[in-house]
Amino acid sequence: MKYLFITLSLTLLAFVSCTSQQTKENIVQNNFNFAENQLAFAITEVERFLATDTTAARRMLVVPRSIENDGTFKMVASRDWTSGFFPGSLWYMYEYTGDKKWETEARRFTAPIEREKTNGTTHDMGFKIYCSFGNGFRLTNDQSYKDIMLESAYTLITRYNPNVRAIRSWDHNAHRWQYPVIIDNMMNLELLFWAFRETGDSTFYNIAVNHAETTMKNHFRPDFSTYHVVDFDRETGETVNRHTHQGYAHETMWARGQAWAIYGYTLTYRETKNPAFLQQAKNATKAFFSHPNLPEDLIPYWDFNAPDIPNEPRDASAAAITASALYEMSTYDTINGAQYKQWADTIIENLTHHYRAEEGTMFGFLLLHSTGHKPNGYEIDVPLVYADYYFLEALLRKQKIEKNEPLF
Repeated sequence: MKYLFITLSLTLLAFVSCTSQQTKENIVQNNFNFAENQLAFAITEVERFLATDTTAARRMLVVPRSIENDGTFKMVASRDWTSGFFPGSLWYMYEYTGDKKWETEARRFTAPIEREKTNGTTHDMGFKIYCSFGNGFRLTNDQSYKDIMLESAYTLITRYNPNVRAIRSWDHNAHRWQYPVIIDNMMNLELLFWAFRETGDSTFYNIAVNHAETTMKNHFRPDFSTYHVVDFDRETGETVNRHTHQGYAHETMWARGQAWAIYGYTLTYRETKNPAFLQQAKNATKAFFSHPNLPEDLIPYWDFNAPDIPNEPRDASAAAITASALYEMSTYDTINGAQYKQWADTIIENLTHHYRAEEGTMFGFLLLHSTGHKPNGYEIDVPLVYADYYFLEALLRKQKIEKNEPLF
């Protein structure tokens, strides 16, 4: 009887283990099955939208971004900072499925973004080019994509000021800021690190590292929450002021900004292996997850210090960005890695079960309940294309980790 009990116990443990592993695998498969249907629907919605108005202005609208306040479909031109995310999501579908139809669609929606390679009026080159052409090059080795990316990287570094040791973010509101640098800009360094690896030109590497160091020095409060905008004197490089533009107030913790910091310093550590950058990512992560206003489901309010919590809108995009970063960070930190992955898994599970759109609705967007710019009164509690992109990226990273495959 004793041996029978041991045998049954071992059988039960094996069953539970297999069931648990199957559940982990299924959440990725389940979401990509859902995404396949939703993104196919999104493409039909794009085609229908463009067919309804063929004016010149409409022809410049190439990819979806969100849903307008009046409930209509929001499309944007290639110059919009979010233009790379929809083709990027299609590339992720191709990566997961291996189905050539997704490569075809990804190429179709990537192509109109090429005109941005010489657009030196914005810092968002990484978002636009790396998420679209970068994923395409990684998956297909298309050399024409490589050429576009390199030209984009050269364009991006024209915005670097050696006095400030950072890349200028915005040109607008010149009456308000001299040389604004936003925390989001950390995400665009990935394009520069890639360009360094491809060319061996240390200019790209040095600019990226200088920008990360300047941001680390100036964008963080003592508790490692982040400011959104730091304004510099363009001649001396001294800090003029620290502001927010999309958060609630200058001294509050804007959720997506904190997510950009976690992700940005994780990728900077990946490319440099400088432990100071990993520590900064860990510090920003601690500020995020130790904040008393973080909800139990780990999907943050749009600003951690917004005044009407718990009645403030959430930001699923900040959660998806953070989850993707945490999966990567879990592979670098042997002490805290299990905790980082557990947090990421919890975010993914809650986004899956409580924040996903109903299939065949919402113009094909995947996630609900993101917040773009509440102070300006738009994109509040709506789907956002970059939430979908980082959600799919996080799922791919989760699968690779659980299959013991390299992330990069």
